[in-house]
Amino acid sequence: MTLRSRILILASALAVLGAIALASVLHASARAERRDHTQAGAARVTRGTVTLTAPGRMIFRNMAWGPHRDELTSTPSSAPAGPRTASGLRCLRFYAASGTGVCLQAVHGPVSDTYRALILDARLHPKAHYDVPGIPSRARVSPTGHYAAWTAFVGGDSYAGTDFSTRTAIADTRTGELIPTLESFRIVKDGRSYHSADVNFWGVTFAPDDTTFYATLATQGSTYLVRGNLRTRTLTTLHANVECPSLSPDGTRVAYKKRVQGLPKDAPWHLYVLDLRTMRETPLAEPRSVDDQVVWENARTIVYALPGDYGADLYEVPSDGTGKPRRISVSAVSPAYVR
Repeated sequence: MTLRSRILILASALAVLGAIALASVLHASARAERRDHTQAGAARVTRGTVTLTAPGRMIFRNMAWGPHRDELTSTPSSAPAGPRTASGLRCLRFYAASGTGVCLQAVHGPVSDTYRALILDARLHPKAHYDVPGIPSRARVSPTGHYAAWTAFVGGDSYAGTDFSTRTAIADTRTGELIPTLESFRIVKDGRSYHSADVNFWGVTFAPDDTTFYATLATQGSTYLVRGNLRTRTLTTLHANVECPSLSPDGTRVAYKKRVQGLPKDAPWHLYVLDLRTMRETPLAEPRSVDDQVVWENARTIVYALPGDYGADLYEVPSDGTGKPRRISVSAVSPAYVR
């Protein structure tokens, strides 16, 4: 092959690669532009007033394409697929209880994004803000509204693999005091103090006593449900193979995702409920892998997100293992119920 032929082949290859790159950029740009326009058949969203104290409402992050995408929106909890009222406040993750909310946001910079946690009052006005050291993943508020917790990925971006690191913080919403990482707590595993450089925590869920909480501990390739104590700063292991726990309204059960052998590595979970008194597990009637920290709509019903056409859709399933899953809302994630 002559030098001229090689140059022509190289030039042709570069032209093809350039055309592919240009087409990719134009496709991404067009898709980004479409995100700002309401899609046919999508939920109707209008700007209005959203508060955290109006009973009988579900508040969530709206994923529907259009001018209100990523905003906190509200619907009646009895009609979650109905028209949505948009607040104007954008959040990546959200939760609320007793008139207090936590909103995890991206702060877009000229080079890269940073992240922060906003503590919100009942009218969604920020009361405090904290830096978040990585990509937001989970958020919770205690039943009293006195504490907020959040988890961020600080290495890797998925719970499905093993190459990730998390940071979980808890803030007192009254005093502003911040516990920047649960790694500062003493761990009691199998009745003994436990130390390991690889510990990770995520998925806090609070009891109503302003002292007790539950979370996931990961170490040495295994995960555990831990019970935390805010006064003694201790974490005690209770049960193996528990991730992203969510405490029932009466404090007696924990719903969570559990790794099941034989499932794909990128979709390894099924939903279970654990009775904290008997430690008996009940599998729920959702056959798909769920990567979410579920929410209790009430004592009988679990709500969670699964991938949808425009981000995620919300589903519900009975908490006792009976029935079957039902989609209740499209293009929605991070729900919280105002009771």
